[in-house]
Amino acid sequence: MSLPLPGSAGFKRDARRRRSTRSAGPPEEDYPHFMSGIDLVLTLISGVAWTIVYAEAIRIGFVHRTYAIPVAALMLNVAWEWLYAGLDLSGGGSLQGYVNLVWACADLAILFTFFRYGFAEFSARVSGSAFAVGSVGLLAVSVAVQLLFLGQFGQMNGAVYSAFLQNLLMSGLFIAMFVERRGARGQSLVIAVAKWLGTLAPTVQYGLLSNWPFVLGIGLLCSVLDLTYIGLLLKARRHESSGPVPVPPTRTVQRPRSL
Repeated sequence: MSLPLPGSAGFKRDARRRRSTRSAGPPEEDYPHFMSGIDLVLTLISGVAWTIVYAEAIRIGFVHRTYAIPVAALMLNVAWEWLYAGLDLSGGGSLQGYVNLVWACADLAILFTFFRYGFAEFSARVSGSAFAVGSVGLLAVSVAVQLLFLGQFGQMNGAVYSAFLQNLLMSGLFIAMFVERRGARGQSLVIAVAKWLGTLAPTVQYGLLSNWPFVLGIGLLCSVLDLTYIGLLLKARRHESSGPVPVPPTRTVQRPRSL
């Protein structure tokens, strides 16, 4: 999940306004030049990490014949990527818009694995028709949520607020997925670590360096949940590698024959 580039004019205005409350750091007029190098590094880290998440989720989905991203977070992600890719490209287009478009197409591949294999995860509780209707309804709700954020906060802030909140939801739902599946089936440590790094980089970029307390707080909560999930996957991996606990052979005690 990408975020608006800090080089945009809207972000610079917001960043300078937020930094005006801080006494430390460079003067406001020098802020964009001071931050540009750090912004680039953090943006690259986040972009590469989320690309790994998408690629690995698609691979895991087809190999394990299931879906690798929690469904509610996946639907929100699909709606977010397509909405903000469309808005950016319709306004002339930028590198960020084309990146969003590529990731939106990757979301469709993950969404395909959900519709292709996901019913098996719910077949004991719902019918096939209920699964289809509920899934489409959840996607419609996700689109409505993104439009509400856009209408309330505008393109820049709406993208950031919704992205971090659904990121927090995704972090919690990964843990719920682990519990529901009683282990790491259809999940990957690569996804977990890449998702953590992909969220941590913009948390530092937006929340810490740009003095955005809301983003910093939500981002730190994401890290707590992401690290918890990573710990669960590591524990499951150690348990699987150790194998079953060997049972010592029982000795047969022969009784002495009676005379």
